[in-house]
Amino acid sequence: MTMAESPKPTREPPTANGDDDSDDDEAKEAEVEDFVDNDPEKQGSSSDDDDDDDDEDDGGGSSALEEDIPWIQRFKQVVVTYAPLGFVAFGGPQAHVVILRDHLVVQRNWLDEEQFTELFAIGQGLPGPTSTQLVVSTALARAGPIGGLTAFFLWNLPGLIVLIVCGVLIATFIDASKPPPWYLVGLPPAAISLVFKAFYGFGKKLDRLGIVLCLISSLVAILINGDERIDPSTSQYVFPSMLVLGGIISYIDSRRGSPFGTYKSASKGWDADSDLLMRRIGIPLWVGALIFVVWAVVLGLTVSFVGRARREGRTVNVYLEIFEVMYRIGSLIFGGGQVVLPMLQSEVVPGWMTEDQFLQGLGLAQSMPGPLFNFSTYLGAVYQGVTGGLVAYVGLFGPGVILIFAIVPFWARLRHVKWFKSALNGVNAAAIGLVGAACVILYEGAVRTTADAMVFVLAGTLAIVYGIGAPYVVFSGFVFGAILHSDALNLGQVEWDSMGSK
Repeated sequence: MTMAESPKPTREPPTANGDDDSDDDEAKEAEVEDFVDNDPEKQGSSSDDDDDDDDEDDGGGSSALEEDIPWIQRFKQVVVTYAPLGFVAFGGPQAHVVILRDHLVVQRNWLDEEQFTELFAIGQGLPGPTSTQLVVSTALARAGPIGGLTAFFLWNLPGLIVLIVCGVLIATFIDASKPPPWYLVGLPPAAISLVFKAFYGFGKKLDRLGIVLCLISSLVAILINGDERIDPSTSQYVFPSMLVLGGIISYIDSRRGSPFGTYKSASKGWDADSDLLMRRIGIPLWVGALIFVVWAVVLGLTVSFVGRARREGRTVNVYLEIFEVMYRIGSLIFGGGQVVLPMLQSEVVPGWMTEDQFLQGLGLAQSMPGPLFNFSTYLGAVYQGVTGGLVAYVGLFGPGVILIFAIVPFWARLRHVKWFKSALNGVNAAAIGLVGAACVILYEGAVRTTADAMVFVLAGTLAIVYGIGAPYVVFSGFVFGAILHSDALNLGQVEWDSMGSK
């Protein structure tokens, strides 16, 4: 079935305006939930045929035979489409999905509903930042590997530049041994309120088994961080082990006659031999397998080399150290976003930076457009300047981008495998537990005074109750924290931990 022959979806598309991407975050999250709840994968059937759409839009729609559109024209369409999105993609992964769907399915008709849903599902089934992988896969489906890589850089570029600059400036001009200045003091509690919101959003979607796995994962992560007899570095082994264990438990449960969890049936997938979209991607199975091997070899070599050097007491090249940490984390975290925070925090604090610097950067990253994985550039820049930021960027994003290129050729076959989807439920639940642990662990460092607590409550209310977008929540924390600071009104400066002793 060619793109020109693809049936239009029968469900009414959302009417979100792609240019108003920083609007109400809750509405966008509800919209993407409705999209997922009504996708062909869950319903077990594709959309019914309707009247054909013969009108060509200015995005290069499906009116002409797609084989007749030259590659260079499709590549230009990718550049024109994705370049502005890097500046307006606020709101986190849920909002990103809605923005991309609005631009690619509704406005330009590059993909039909089922094709977009399949690409969305690929990102959910792989480690790495889901929304970024959706950007790469949709551009890959339009203009091949070069189009996918181009869209990836355009999507990340604005946030990357700003966070590298901020990281270098904070490391150079802010004395980490002193309390944060007035213009940074409100960022950490505001940022943590958004992590709480994310955990609530993830947690309320879990089934009975998922809640149990999430709880166990969260308790273990908190224990590792809070017991003096446990080396915090063990988290690099324990966290991945919990993800694997969650997947195994979920798979075993799915085999029971009356499982505790809720499991989807495998979708029919794509016809990899005849579907135009798969042919345009242009990555044969053997190339996909080779790309996967490259990912695994890089992971194995860097982890083994750095680990062996540390055991023998040898000094590791600092840039190799940054790359190893980021690449390892990027290879393990499913869902991206806030899920990555506890592993990053356990690796970089206090070795690379103070907790204050980490939380200040988190607040800045939350206020930027694009993926939260751009936070890696800030972490690397604080530690080792611009070069460190770029190495961290390549390390954290690398696995997800490599794997999206590797797995797409196999996806039509992998989607038939029921055990894969069942195990993924448990992996995601365990990862959500790490977000819950991050709420507890990071809160202690972010909320140190009564003023911090007031900023946290205000920001959390704006985000959770009123659905205010993340950039505005962070900005409100900046303003309110600055007003309460000792250099301004000097209100609420009592240490928060000391309140209970009064």
